[in-house]
Amino acid sequence: MNRSLNQEMKHIFEDTRFYSSIWGVAIQSLNTSEFIFLKNENINLIPASNLKLFTTAAALVNLSPEYRIKTSIYHTGTITENGVLKGDLIIVGRGDPSICGRYHDGNITFVFDTWADSLKKYGVTKIDGNIIGDDNYFDDIPMGQGWAWDYQSDWYAAQISALSFNDNCVDIVISPGDSVNHKAKIVKIPDIKFGEINNYITTTNGSNSNKISFIRSRGINEITFQGQININDRAKRHWVTIENPTLYFVESFKQILEDHGIETTGKAFDIDQLTAPIQLHDSLFVFEHYSPPLLSIIKTINKSSQNLYAELILRILGAEFKGIGSAENGIKVIREFITSMGINPANFTMVDGSGLSRLNLVTPKDIVTLLKYMYSHKYADSFISSLSISGVDGTLKNRLNHESSKGKVKGKTGYLGNVVSLSGYIERNDDDVYIFCLINNNYSTPTAMSQELQELVCERIINYSPIQ
Repeated sequence: MNRSLNQEMKHIFEDTRFYSSIWGVAIQSLNTSEFIFLKNENINLIPASNLKLFTTAAALVNLSPEYRIKTSIYHTGTITENGVLKGDLIIVGRGDPSICGRYHDGNITFVFDTWADSLKKYGVTKIDGNIIGDDNYFDDIPMGQGWAWDYQSDWYAAQISALSFNDNCVDIVISPGDSVNHKAKIVKIPDIKFGEINNYITTTNGSNSNKISFIRSRGINEITFQGQININDRAKRHWVTIENPTLYFVESFKQILEDHGIETTGKAFDIDQLTAPIQLHDSLFVFEHYSPPLLSIIKTINKSSQNLYAELILRILGAEFKGIGSAENGIKVIREFITSMGINPANFTMVDGSGLSRLNLVTPKDIVTLLKYMYSHKYADSFISSLSISGVDGTLKNRLNHESSKGKVKGKTGYLGNVVSLSGYIERNDDDVYIFCLINNNYSTPTAMSQELQELVCERIINYSPIQ
């Protein structure tokens, strides 16, 4: 072992500010396979979003970077000569997260707009029936095991469904009212007639303005905003989760159809609301929509740390390889995957796909084992390209952005309350690559201190020169 660098690492992790917390560290040279530094490397720790490394790696290896997720549209009944569908329109989802603005230059309803145009080309001018969302590709558990109840309004804990629209959130844009003491202006994007908004935000000119909070009432789509906004402030956008993503999906699509001149006489339904089951083999196929390639979705998961997308991919793995799209089945696929690379699944606890749960437990050494495996895999370039690049993009855009470290670290960040993690690859100028995992659990200092220590470790490795 390189004693000089090892001693530097040892000194860094003797920082007295972290005596009451647990650092788990594993740093390995890819060229020599030598572990440069180890600390609590075999201790199970909460990984936060570093767990996404397992979900995304397993998806790439099992499905391939080119895999696309399809959504199918069917109809029951018949279409008359003047274009009236005498029956129901059925949308069968399989977990596509890309029906949103992220992949369409910010146009949230782009996919629905194209579907409406496709139906017109198919000859449909009116739907004398219902719009039904079939989400049965997944089970009906909408949240991950161990997710905290007070996350439920926030975008990072959006509910999970095989039919997902706009990241299963509604965008709320808040701007000052016309004058002081007037209510703020609230605009819902897209402007779908779904849910209820209570506005208790006051326009002020005080220095303590811009303190806005919101909460969605549990189990229903009622969102309450409170606080103050300064009269001179710019508009602010918030993202609030919705209850029952499948119903939100079909309600939104129904409204888009009507906006495009396709009248609908029935209602929008989640398939689970129907009293009589729908038999797809008795329905007629209309068309299919395909997501962007899986690699594009995985880049969103790892660079933006998008929890919902990770959960959808986990359930797709379960459906594709175990028959039912559940977290449990997806985790079975991942446990088989890590076993193939020599990780002992008995010491690996995974309950969701995103790392949002505090019940996940992983060792730093196992994360390094995964990263080493993926570095030599045929999909290595795809996997590494999905990670954030220091000082360049993703969650590392504003970290390690000094001239010497910019672009040298490709990694995955993670954060939960009193948990911070960073794992990935460090590229040195001597062409050696260091694989690393840095996890801090149970700290009581500001999170920024843990992040600064992580960055110090990376910078020392990047700039280290062996003593001649």
